[in-house]
Amino acid sequence: MQIYSAKSYKFNKMTQKNTPIKVVEVNELIVNWLKTYAKNAKVNGFVVGVSGGIDSAVTSTLCAQTGLKTLCVELPIHQAASHVSRKKEHIAQLKKRFPNVESTSVDLSNTFEQFKKDVPTTDNNAKQNLALANTRARLRMTTLYYFAGIHGLLVAGTGNKVEDFGVGFYTKYGDGGVDLSPIADLMKSEVYALGKFLEVPESILTAAPTDGLFGDDRTDEDQLGASYDELEWAMLQDEAGKNTTGFDGRNLEVFNIYKRLNNANKHKMNPIPVCEIPKYLR
Repeated sequence: MQIYSAKSYKFNKMTQKNTPIKVVEVNELIVNWLKTYAKNAKVNGFVVGVSGGIDSAVTSTLCAQTGLKTLCVELPIHQAASHVSRKKEHIAQLKKRFPNVESTSVDLSNTFEQFKKDVPTTDNNAKQNLALANTRARLRMTTLYYFAGIHGLLVAGTGNKVEDFGVGFYTKYGDGGVDLSPIADLMKSEVYALGKFLEVPESILTAAPTDGLFGDDRTDEDQLGASYDELEWAMLQDEAGKNTTGFDGRNLEVFNIYKRLNNANKHKMNPIPVCEIPKYLR
């Protein structure tokens, strides 16, 4: 199946040897998967919330290569200027390369401020700030589904494997509310490798990962207590059946961080529990 592209990528097999995945083949596999899924679902294409980070940049570029309508949506809520400039740079580049890419922007800052006025406050500032951070993500999800509904599109998720299935670093029914997840089987390092192959802007490739949900400059590592490279290592150790025995120093600290987050966020990663009614009660 032909991958739609506005240009030929200058990426050879020798370069590919230095990456954690076979980027040429992985790129083609995901694009074809997206095209097949959209065809079977009888939709017109995809909508992607673009944040200025690597995950949404890679996801939107993968969707763009399908040749189907790809709507990139900016959803600022008191966003940092650096985030805004990065996503605008990426969207401009994507529209130049792919004529099927469109974009729009909805500033949700006033909506968010009105929400804060309408709900009660609490004396627990930490819990309130976290609840409001998650509210930002849920307002964005609602907006993406609005555009999906009026244009006949699927909401493409931007979560990677470490976030979605390792530490659960996403908002339930926020950025976790999607129709399909193109990069959720890729480790963060693999997303970066694919991003480099896809010629994602350097400003995005070199930016510190951040969810941008708190309106400040805190990074994902600040929140998680470990880098994505460290968490990938811990995830692989855990998948191999390892435990704290044999680890010490920073390795032990990181492994414990991973296990704590993994256990705490099972409610996001496991299917929604259903209370099953036994036959004798029917």
